[in-house]
Amino acid sequence: MKEQELLDQGYRKYRGKEVDVYFNLNKCQHSAKCTTGNPQVFNLERKPWVLPDADNKEKVIQTIHTCPSGALKYIEKSKE
Repeated sequence: MKEQELLDQGYRKYRGKEVDVYFNLNKCQHSAKCTTGNPQVFNLERKPWVLPDADNKEKVIQTIHTCPSGALKYIEKSKE
């Protein structure tokens, strides 16, 4: 999915060096898969609550794939 499509659907962008993370509160089912699976990146006690660079890209992506609602999405940045 393209960035503009995600933004148009209500996702908020959290910028990282290698991967951008997108979150849509309206889709979130609060299963806490993100906050328990990778609290370094996803932490509700801080602002911003998503820090894509707090862990390696692969672990961030792996955590996003555990989200059952689709509230979390990502776009990898190309290495140019």
